[in-house]
This record gives sequence, C-alpha cells and structure tokens, in this order.
Amino acid sequence: MFGSVVMGMGTVGAVRIRDILAPLPSSTAEKLSVKGFISRRILEEHQGVKQITFEDALSRDDIKVAFVCSENSAHEENVRMFLEAGKHVCIEYPMAMTHRTAVDLSNLAQEKGVVLHEEHIELLTAEYKQLKKDIAGKKLEEGFLHFTGGPLKPGFGFPSFSGIARLTWLVEMFGELRVTAASMVEDQEKMYTKMTAQLMTKDNKCLTWIEERGPGLPRAKNINFHFDSCTITQLPPAPREPVGLFMQDLVLFSQKLMGQVPRDQLHAERWRVLHCLELADRIQQLSEQSQGLTQDA
Repeated sequence: MFGSVVMGMGTVGAVRIRDILAPLPSSTAEKLSVKGFISRRILEEHQGVKQITFEDALSRDDIKVAFVCSENSAHEENVRMFLEAGKHVCIEYPMAMTHRTAVDLSNLAQEKGVVLHEEHIELLTAEYKQLKKDIAGKKLEEGFLHFTGGPLKPGFGFPSFSGIARLTWLVEMFGELRVTAASMVEDQEKMYTKMTAQLMTKDNKCLTWIEERGPGLPRAKNINFHFDSCTITQLPPAPREPVGLFMQDLVLFSQKLMGQVPRDQLHAERWRVLHCLELADRIQQLSEQSQGLTQDA
C-alpha cells in the first residue's frame, strides 16, 4: 500500500480524497490509502480524513505519495519539497511556471528514484479520445483552437501556462511544434485577457491557439481543423464514460507506482510535458515582448 497525503482542499483535492477512499474496483488505485490532508484553512477533518501539517507529511514514513492540488504559483516549491523528501508526486498541471524549473523537477525525481506525474485529464475526455480517432491518418493543412472562459483567480500564471491543457491537445494531436509569434491583449480593470499564439508543425502547417478570458465569456472550445480530406469544426459527440476523469488519472498514476507503465510510454509522456512547458515559456516571452513594443509605440 502507498500511504498518501492530499495538499490543497479545493474542488480537486476533495475529489482526490473521494477517489482514493473509493477506488475503481480491481484496479491499481486500490493500492493507495489516504493518511491525511494539508490545508491553509483549519478544517480538522474532511470525508473522515484528518488534517495534518506539511512537516508531518514530509517526515512520516507511512506517507509515500503526495497529491499536490495547490494554486499554480505554489507548485514548484511544494513539488520540490516532496521530491527532496523521497515522496512520489502527482501534480495538477502545470508542473511549474517555467520550462527550466520543470526540467529541474523532472531530473530531481529521477535522481530520487520516485514518480513525478503531471495530471492531464483533458487527454482522458471522451470528446478528445473521439477527436483523436477521427483525425488519425489525416494530413493537417491548417488548424485553429480558441478557448474562452471566465477570469482566472490570481496565482494561475500566464495564459500559456494556465491554459496548457489546450496546448497539450495540439501537441498530442500534431506532434512537435514551434512558436512563430505570440501576442497578448490585457485590460486589468475589466479582468479581460486574450493571448494569441501562432504555432507551426514539423510539416510547416500553421496552428493558431487563442486563450480568451473575461467576465461573461462562456467556457467553450471552438475548433477549426482543415485536413487534406475534410474540415472539423466541432468536437465530436461521444458517450459519457463510466469511469470519471480523475479516477482514470488515479489509475494511471498508481500503475506508474507499481511499475506497470512501459518505459517508452513514460519517456514519451515526459517529452510531451516538457515540450509543452517549453512552448508555453516561448509564448510568454514573445507575448511580453509584443506588449512592450506596443506600449513603447
């Protein structure tokens, strides 16, 4: 059994505790047990689980795994401390707010001989799985992905990091990408932001990614992928799956803990995570340069 602690008692933290307490029957998730949770708030108990201190979680021998569900800006510090203590870590995306930091954390996990797993439930949705099947074998000519949503709370980072789920979609579907241009429009008083990134595939096909957030904007993904044989403008309908997204992720993480995930799959996942963070870094750099030039003008 892998004794676990959950750090951060927002929506995701509560779901993590729920799923560990009632894992998918006959799955590797049954090898996890929850020993406590960490929160800045004084809650004492949640779903029958006791609140413990960060120091206890780091030092206790019966705690082998940490689920870090804190705000994005705190990810690096929390993950690093758990890794240094020799704990396996499951972290909500993004792992860190810079590519360099993510590389350091990934290397640290390898040095310590522990698992560092970055959650990406957007790759587990039925709609995405169906979309990936639908585009298999098709050659992209041009693509467009526009995400809209409400304003983010402080601590989520630049849109290329807070919205890295969409970037991960693009990399999973179309492979290695490079950033050719990026810009950012921001109105702090109106809590409005719009980031636009121009990406290029290895076959020199253009992809446009837009993250737009502001009051009243619906949470939605608008797509337009033009292939050699068809154009896809809507996410495909897909039946709801019987196993929840976080439970699917929990099973994958526990399979890694048990050594049941093939080495080539682990290598491919590490490459994808770090590549997406490298792209996010570059998008932020170019966007900030563009903002600076606009202000100077």
